[in-house]
Amino acid sequence: MVWLYFCRKTQPMNNYFLASFFALILSTPAFAQKSEFGVMAGVSFYNGELNRKGLFKQPKFAFGGFYRHNFNNHFSGKLCFLYGNVEGNDALSGNAEQIQRNLSFISVVAEFSAQIEINFLPFVAGDTKTRFTPYIFGGFGIFKFNPKAYVDAGTYTINGTNYTVTNGGYYALMPLGTEGQGTTYRPEAKKYALTNFSIPFGIGFKFNIANGIGLGLEWGMRPTFTDYLDDVSTTYAEPIALRSEYTDVAAVLSDRSINSTESNVGRQRGNSTNKDWYSFAVATLSYTIKGKQPKCAAYQ
Repeated sequence: MVWLYFCRKTQPMNNYFLASFFALILSTPAFAQKSEFGVMAGVSFYNGELNRKGLFKQPKFAFGGFYRHNFNNHFSGKLCFLYGNVEGNDALSGNAEQIQRNLSFISVVAEFSAQIEINFLPFVAGDTKTRFTPYIFGGFGIFKFNPKAYVDAGTYTINGTNYTVTNGGYYALMPLGTEGQGTTYRPEAKKYALTNFSIPFGIGFKFNIANGIGLGLEWGMRPTFTDYLDDVSTTYAEPIALRSEYTDVAAVLSDRSINSTESNVGRQRGNSTNKDWYSFAVATLSYTIKGKQPKCAAYQ
């Protein structure tokens, strides 16, 4: 009925393309009514100023859940929630300049995304007659993060001035404006938001192990629209200004350079032209809920 309606409203030369489109979506109506709920567990990691190229470097535990709707045996839509941790440490880079910079961070990443999956082989979720398929996926996500860094209690000297940290531990970095954000020293620099957008894409492999039960493996990269996942992006701020407008902790965490005898103020701290990435590599377990079967067996 839907196809006939569109055929009447369009030019005859377009009817073939409309018919092909609806045939693709509706060619396997039994599939179109199947939904899956699943859980995921694996690892997460990050790429940015503190980890420029390494894949699966400093991986941390990640987990989540998903709902997948199978339109037919090649196309699926998925709503997905993932939660993990990421971190980076200049000390592990193997690069002399990064080791000298001596920055580090940890952050949680909580992501909600909508994705489209394309199966390479015909695949019916939960049906052991179709055993497996590799697939690719892509979509759009929104995520929350909160970079933190650890500092010991003690006295630190930066550019000949002493700064005292009374209480050691992890500190959230965004409120400290470590690159001068939100200070009179850099009034043009605004503090970054802790919610941002990402573009999930990747590859996977899924297979049916029993009727209604499926397993899978999936690896997805996430380019983001922020360069502050690691709190490192532009230049070093004036530590005295950070002390006066924030705290001594802000000054210490802004410049943790090793054996620096010269002022770093105004020097490059990060590279704002390259946005940060994060990734999830997970195993999946899903349960398929079968919908109503077609009334006419000829359509199966």
